Amino acid sequence: MRHSVEVSELDALDARLLLLLSDEPRIGVLECSRRLGVARGTVQARMDRLEQRGVLRGFPPEVDLAAIGYGLTAFAVLEISQGRRAEVAERLAAIDEVCEVHATTGEGDLLVRMVARSNADLQRVIDEVVDVHWVRRTATSIALSTPVPPRIRPLLERVADARA
Repeated sequence: MRHSVEVSELDALDARLLLLLSDEPRIGVLECSRRLGVARGTVQARMDRLEQRGVLRGFPPEVDLAAIGYGLTAFAVLEISQGRRAEVAERLAAIDEVCEVHATTGEGDLLVRMVARSNADLQRVIDEVVDVHWVRRTATSIALSTPVPPRIRPLLERVADARA
């Protein structure tokens, strides 16, 4: 579930701090302050402010799903009964292999990213998705590769460079 995010601009120090934390999520506040050339209290205050604003939401490890047996990624566009987005999203969240759900415009109502261990396992996951009450139609595509993985670095670098 997303938290509300206060929309405001990052300054160059915020961007540089986020880049550092993205590169080394286990780095300590003291080491951040040393590398950024600012006081430890400044780094801690910035981190606290970024967390309060909803910009910095945690430090989860980056896990390679293929390395833990989920080598197949698929995307499904779902058409659902109008006015039932919250209920459908709640039921989709109960399916372990559903990694993300986005409300969309265009052909469908929801875009679902899911993973599976094999084609047969994907069929099982799709069957679970299709069985969700209020899902009217799905169109599924299997990802063959990920030429551009999820990223934020170019956006943070733009802010860090523009405001430095």
